[in-house]
Amino acid sequence: MNTLTLLPFIVLIAAMFLMTRSAKKKQQQAASMRNEMQPGSGVRTIGGMYATVKEVNEDTVLLDAGPGVDLLFAKNAIGAVLTDDEYNRIVHGIEHDLKSDADVVPDDASSLTETDAADDAAAASDDKAVDLGKKDVSEEKADEAETAEAKADEEPKKTDGDSDAK
Repeated sequence: MNTLTLLPFIVLIAAMFLMTRSAKKKQQQAASMRNEMQPGSGVRTIGGMYATVKEVNEDTVLLDAGPGVDLLFAKNAIGAVLTDDEYNRIVHGIEHDLKSDADVVPDDASSLTETDAADDAAAASDDKAVDLGKKDVSEEKADEAETAEAKADEEPKKTDGDSDAK
């Protein structure tokens, strides 16, 4: 046989070997993750439920899904074992800030100006709430008068037919 005709079959067999190898590697990683589960760690099931591991057996896991709610799952149903920070962030909404000792950067420039608290309180009491969406009635009338005058200036004046240019 010619080696050129065998080349597509060799390439196909090599591709299948590489795909099965990567799949086996992922399965081994998932199995080692499931075997490293300990009571108290947070997990996500393949169905998307978050819970805390209460007890680990050979093929099953007892999960605490809430107060008084214990669920028995197969180990294969555990999709991911989460770190404590990730579990608290997702389930309880608690953000663990690693840079809590660092300086806090303000969201606006108000802290950059040097003013006393008394000055700020006085300035806040003097300011009125301004509604930028609505105008006062007197301002509306003035605006209407200005637009009417502008339109009158732009329009050509009609005459009786007499013109100065002859």
